[in-house]
Amino acid sequence: MPEREAPTGAMDDVDVVTRSVLTASRLLVAVSARSLAAVEERVTLPQFRMLVVLSTRGATKLVTLADLLQVAPSTAMRMVDRLIAAGLADRQANPGNRRETLLQLTEEGRRTVADVTARRRSEIAVIVEKLRPTQRLALIEALAAFNEAGGEPLAPALDQAEPHPLGWAMDVPVARDA
Repeated sequence: MPEREAPTGAMDDVDVVTRSVLTASRLLVAVSARSLAAVEERVTLPQFRMLVVLSTRGATKLVTLADLLQVAPSTAMRMVDRLIAAGLADRQANPGNRRETLLQLTEEGRRTVADVTARRRSEIAVIVEKLRPTQRLALIEALAAFNEAGGEPLAPALDQAEPHPLGWAMDVPVARDA
């Protein structure tokens, strides 16, 4: 079992907390990478984020999608083109405005998001099951406070159908092409 460092000063020592969160983030990145392993030949992590946004929002205009992902529209278009080529997304004319194109998931795209999310949830559950009930409660409280401080909404419950769009604050400036 890895050795845990106890705070040398106050319990809210920013450096110790920051190091602990960085360590946990490495674990969560590893879980995320493993959850994508089955589809990694078809989908990169940024493309998966796009799939999750489309899964959550439904048919979406390219400019809106780029804003939500905080990428330039040209970058979003290249990502969409790759997802379409992989059979995970498609384009359709906006029924409300024929000059606009909407992007949406295909059935295979929806299945990919559901499968990757289920694998991630399952692996996290295995880790959480190793904690004592008091540790679980402490983790819930600490993560709730951390997520609130970072402006991240709570992930959906197991019985909720849609995943949340993977956490970028909406008030951060969006990158644009020059």
